[in-house]
Amino acid sequence: MRNNHVRAIALAATLPLVALTACTTTDPSVTQTSGTGTGSAAASSPASKDWFDQTLYDTQNQQRSATFEGNPEQPYLQYIAGPMTDTSKFKAPGAHKVCFANASISNPWRQTGWITMNQQLKALQGTGVISEMETRDAKDNDNTQIADIDYFIAEGKCDAFVISPNSTAALTQAVERACQTGKPVVVFDRGVQTDCATTFIHPIGGFAWGIDTATFISDKLQSGDKVVALRILPGVDVLEHRWAAAKKIFEEKGIQAKDYFTNADPTEIKKIISDELATGDVKGVWMDAGDGAVAALEAFEDAGKKLPVMTGEDEMSFLTKWKQTGIDAMAPVYSNFQWRTPLLALEKIFKGEPIPTEWVLPQKPILADELDQWLQRNQGMPSGHYAKFGGEDLAGYPEVWQQRQIP
Repeated sequence: MRNNHVRAIALAATLPLVALTACTTTDPSVTQTSGTGTGSAAASSPASKDWFDQTLYDTQNQQRSATFEGNPEQPYLQYIAGPMTDTSKFKAPGAHKVCFANASISNPWRQTGWITMNQQLKALQGTGVISEMETRDAKDNDNTQIADIDYFIAEGKCDAFVISPNSTAALTQAVERACQTGKPVVVFDRGVQTDCATTFIHPIGGFAWGIDTATFISDKLQSGDKVVALRILPGVDVLEHRWAAAKKIFEEKGIQAKDYFTNADPTEIKKIISDELATGDVKGVWMDAGDGAVAALEAFEDAGKKLPVMTGEDEMSFLTKWKQTGIDAMAPVYSNFQWRTPLLALEKIFKGEPIPTEWVLPQKPILADELDQWLQRNQGMPSGHYAKFGGEDLAGYPEVWQQRQIP
């Protein structure tokens, strides 16, 4: 996945809401390791921070098989049963202005979501729920996003705030200031270290991703087999959680997994794979995001080696290559349809309806027997599109997504 920036999830009710999602900004308390770089194996991620959390691991493991409330045909409205927020005080007639402080649209995953969000916005404008959505793009910069939120607060014209934080700790106080306005605040995708928001929306999380992917690869291999783990960058919670879960499982199964940071650079990925193939057979490739999955497979093809067992993501470039090569693979998902949910949550809030305090969305990987179905459903979509974008029922489908019309 394009993922840059992913934050942690706080799933226990007694814990603060901490983030989720993938992108490129890192936790400001973390420094990059000297092991990160071209062709170099990753050190143990930033050694200053222990990313494994057994409680969170267990919670997300259980949530992988949880029953979700709501219509499965509308996964962007489904949620795991839990505490609900009373929004009756926000009930108000008429159309409302929404102010959206977005971390960025700097990668294909966020671009796909942004397209879907804008088509959902048009639908809610058409039904008189939202009058306009003023959006400010922080371009992956914490200080810019803090200034954006403070601008909205000072402007005083927002009926509601939607915030996709650039990073967790840095944005916490700005989100709290938005909460202090008395207006509803919806945080999604990545979280912050406060529970003041009206709702926090996110898929299950990084540990679930790591469990799905490492279990899949381990079940296909034998103890002692070598796996190359390709990681985008250090210090991003959900990405770190993905690897922490995968590393645990690989170690338990006796799989020899060697991880590298790649910054999603296809040239770097090819070099890493080529160097590893020169030292022996590579039986599997694990990725913490799908960017560069095609490059990894091309390195095997260039070397004339048997293609590996592999996990990528639901980006169309990987799904297409998977089909073409017939590899043994699966595509984990960090549900892109979550970009619809904040606006649909506001529709409920303005009606005074209760909504989940922590809105945990489905996060189901694509398995081999579903590949053809998802390729068919997304026929004609460009390589940077994400299969589980969840916007098929919106106006403009499929042309808006096919043409990548970025608002």
